Amino acid sequence: MTPPHPEHDVEDLCAVGTELYTRALREGYVLGDDARDAPCLLDFGLLHPAVTDPGRLEPVAPAVALHRLLRIAEERVADERRREARLAETFEPLMRIDGGGTGADDSSMIDVLSGTDLISRVIGQAMSDSSELLSIQPNTSDRHTQPPPFVHVEALDRDQALLDRGGRIRTLYQHTLRHAPSIQARYERLRGDVEARTLDEVTERLIIVDRTVAFVPANKDRTLALEVRHPALVSFFVTAFDRLWRLATPMHPQAVHPPTLNGVTPRQRAIAALLVEGHTDAVIADRLGMNIRTARVHIAKLATTLGSESRAQLGYLIGQSGILGQEETGE
Repeated sequence: MTPPHPEHDVEDLCAVGTELYTRALREGYVLGDDARDAPCLLDFGLLHPAVTDPGRLEPVAPAVALHRLLRIAEERVADERRREARLAETFEPLMRIDGGGTGADDSSMIDVLSGTDLISRVIGQAMSDSSELLSIQPNTSDRHTQPPPFVHVEALDRDQALLDRGGRIRTLYQHTLRHAPSIQARYERLRGDVEARTLDEVTERLIIVDRTVAFVPANKDRTLALEVRHPALVSFFVTAFDRLWRLATPMHPQAVHPPTLNGVTPRQRAIAALLVEGHTDAVIADRLGMNIRTARVHIAKLATTLGSESRAQLGYLIGQSGILGQEETGE
């Protein structure tokens, strides 16, 4: 079964149509059967049935076709301009009576962006002349679909452009990403005032540009996002970021490694805190940005270190050990 012909505009003439139209121009005609795979040529008026033989399709001269198509485009532009004029005429008297009760100013400060392409494009526009980027990037490898590689490339180029303008970048990750190859490769390439720190747990993804606009996910798979320009909300996000930043452990440009205390690693202490709160292995893995198998390996090692023989006993031993009262060193 022949697949349906893809829809496209005349300025994006398909390869099949281009090849057939070229052949028709060279040979003077093509058979009607030949055009079945390129119905766009008839739709766009580039071929028409021959007067003497309807089974043949003759090409319209390119200059003639171009002139006609440009005239159609000009008519469409003129129609749009007339529509704009009618809209302006309709809304102009309404705008004069618009008081302060519509809430338009507040609502315009929070926009919903749909689709990863649009989200990326709007973030890029916000960063086009920015001087500061603050972001929180949680480990999403096991919870959500990772963006395609070209998205990372675009983000890297965008970030480097900001740094080249003399701007600065501050990013928070989870500890589980400290040695991730993709993260290490990112900071090997970036040049400028860029720093990264890590925590056991971070919030959902957050991007703040110049402390005036913030972007946060609006659904679980991050195909929706909120663009927030309300000063009070953006200020709240900035304050939350700054406080987490002060608590975080430096990773780049100079890494500080939290020490292992009494045989218990920093990651195991984070797991211990969540175990004491009664969380399941799945919740612990999700909050710390690791897969459930890795979480269980750390839980088993923690149990061995503390001499626990059961889950219930492990919680008791964690409380008795005092490991949760031991501070991690950091900046």
